[in-house]
This record gives sequence, structure tokens and C-alpha cells, in this order.
Amino acid sequence: MPEPGTGAEPGSAAGTGTGPSRPRLRVAVTGASGFVGGAVCRAAAREGWAVSAFGRRSSVDPAHVGGAPYTPWDLLGERPEFDEADAVIHCAGSVTDWGPPRDIWAANVDGTRNAAAAFPGARFVHVSTASVYDPFRPTVLATEDEAPVGRYANAYGASKAAAERCLDRAVILRPHAVYGRGDTTLLPRVLDAVRGGRLFAVGDGRQRISLTSVDNLARACLLAAAGPVEHGVFNVTDAEPVVLDDALRAILRERGIAAEPSYLPLSLAGPAALAAETAFRLLRRPHPPRLTRYAAGHLAVERTLDITAARDRLGYRPTATSFAGAADW
Repeated sequence: MPEPGTGAEPGSAAGTGTGPSRPRLRVAVTGASGFVGGAVCRAAAREGWAVSAFGRRSSVDPAHVGGAPYTPWDLLGERPEFDEADAVIHCAGSVTDWGPPRDIWAANVDGTRNAAAAFPGARFVHVSTASVYDPFRPTVLATEDEAPVGRYANAYGASKAAAERCLDRAVILRPHAVYGRGDTTLLPRVLDAVRGGRLFAVGDGRQRISLTSVDNLARACLLAAAGPVEHGVFNVTDAEPVVLDDALRAILRERGIAAEPSYLPLSLAGPAALAAETAFRLLRRPHPPRLTRYAAGHLAVERTLDITAARDRLGYRPTATSFAGAADW
């Protein structure tokens, strides 16, 4: 796997295009207690911005939010008192493809509406997802105008698409498969698929995928919050797509796991995932099975995004995909 480039650190003046001559931005970050929100807070704090962090947890380690003042706020509940902000970076929402659809819709649609309404005069940066693209066909260097679509495999993709539609003027960012230090979704799923010296995956391993490091995503969030674009939709990924088998082998190598990727065709993985989902629902399991139909279909074919718009209009300069240091994540 290629190593990261030698560009500026996420959140630095060179990394975002901001510098000491610009006014100190007041930014509010929702979902700050989570993986992406915490990374955005830390990047904004390094930039020297005045950060207000909001999240559902009652408290967080101050280091998680870069020392920013933290206020508990369930976006579906009562709104707390807070200062005005120049920009809002909305990282809150449901990130699972498992659970009651009504809860996923409430978190992603109602929560987004409530966050935008709370800061009517601020620039609104919405962290969406590449799951708004058509899940029933390969995504091949998709451009932003190819989504939303009229069909989705589950409430997650449908609700994130609806959240985009409910925003009037916003900067919408669409990352894909976010990974990095503190990852609670992608890396754990990969590691959980290791059994008996094999890492089970779907497809043939040669499909290309776009991944997004959390540092690259934080960099894009700061660029979107500071300008020069006030609204628009932008794909946000690492510098270039990677081959799935290369990515999996790099993860195993960095984690020191002696396992070999083993691939199941979608024609076999799909029915197996359906059976697992059915059993988990009957048993009322709160967590998804190791393999869901959504995950199987999402990784079995190419999932790549075109990031030309982010490069040209936001000045986004992402680093390459790298799992260096993954042993410590």
C-alpha cells in the first residue's frame, strides 16, 4: 500500500488554506463524541479555531475533542444554550445498517434538520456518505450528480439521501469507508471476519474501492467550513482508489495478524447474509451479524468516487491510503 504524502497535517494552515491572517473561525461540531466528530474537533483546535463540541454522550475525554468545551446534546431532544457559530460541521447521525429503521431515520433526517435549525446564520457542513449512490450496481468513479437515487437497500442509505434533500444551502461531503485511529466500524468489521487463519470477504478481491482516512475527511471538513465554497456537494476520499485485496493484506500486515484473505462470490454470500440477518432478528440481537446483505453487496463490486470537484473547488489535497500504525488504532 502507498504511504501518505508529505503534505500538511490535517487542520494546519497549509492543509486547509487558512492562515494567521484570517479571522479566528467559530465552529460548532455535532457528533463530537464519535469517531469522525472527534477528529474534526481536534483538527479545528490545531487550526486555532474556537470550537464548540456537541455530542450525545454525557461527557468525553477532553483530549478527544482537542480540549474544546463539550456540551451534551441529543439532537432529537431539548436544545441547550450555546454561543453563535460561523460554521457548523454536522458529524452526528446513525452510521449503522442494522437496527429499527425509524430510529435510523430519526437520527439522520430529524437530527440533521434540528442541527441546521439551531444555527440559522451559520455555514452548514454536512458529513453525508457514499451510500447515497445506487447500491444495486457498481459505483465507478461516480460524480456527485449521480445521487441521490430512487432506490436503496436499507434505511441507512435512504435516510442519508433524505437528509441531503432536506438541506437548503449547505456544503455536503460524501466520504466512503472512513478508517483511522479510533475507528469503530470499518476496521472492527474487517478484524471480526478473521477466522482460523482466513479473512473472509466477498467478491474476488480485485475490485477497486475508494477509502477515506479520517484525517483526510477532517481536512475536507475544515476546508468546507472556511470557504471558498458556500454550498455544493463533494465526494471526499483518499488520493486514489485501491484494490480490495491489497487493502486487506495491508491491514493484516500492520496488525501483525497471520491470515490470508479468502473470497466468497456474492451469489453465495448474499443468501448466507440473509440467513444470518433472519436469525439475528428472530433472536432480537442488538448488533448485526458479521456479514449483512448491505455489506456483502457494498464490497463485492467496485465502489470508487471521482473527487475532481473537491480538488478543484475546495482545494482538497488528500493523502494516499495507508494503514501505517494500525497496530495502535
